[in-house]
Amino acid sequence: MKSEPDVYSIDDLAGEAEPALWEGCRNYTVRNFMRDAMSSGDLAFFYHSCADPSGVVGIMEIVGDSFADPTQFDSGSEYFDPKSPRDAPRWLARNVKFVRKFKRTIPLAELRESPGTGSMLVSRKGQRLSVMPVTEEEWAAVLALPGL
Repeated sequence: MKSEPDVYSIDDLAGEAEPALWEGCRNYTVRNFMRDAMSSGDLAFFYHSCADPSGVVGIMEIVGDSFADPTQFDSGSEYFDPKSPRDAPRWLARNVKFVRKFKRTIPLAELRESPGTGSMLVSRKGQRLSVMPVTEEEWAAVLALPGL
């Protein structure tokens, strides 16, 4: 799950006393991943995008079921969607909680070059989704990288 660190970072998540709202995803593929491919208790990598370097910085846990993203109904939010009906909301959110911050960032270049991680969706050129699935094999390969 990607976030720009100047918007919301792993340190921000680590400072939360309660599970945090992961909101603002406005892509149907991402919505479907959040709805269909995630379950409460699943772990997710926290990826800092638009950073120097961009990369995986830690782990968070999915808490509870997906639910209607409240920002789609908030006219003051940058994620407001006036076409999303309240009785059948378009966009979903998840709650997440901090698990672990890595000792170092795993840069995208390293993900592309390391055994077992090169086929990850995030490592593909042109990939812009903010939420992407990771296989068990890819998960294990990331955690096997040195210095975490």
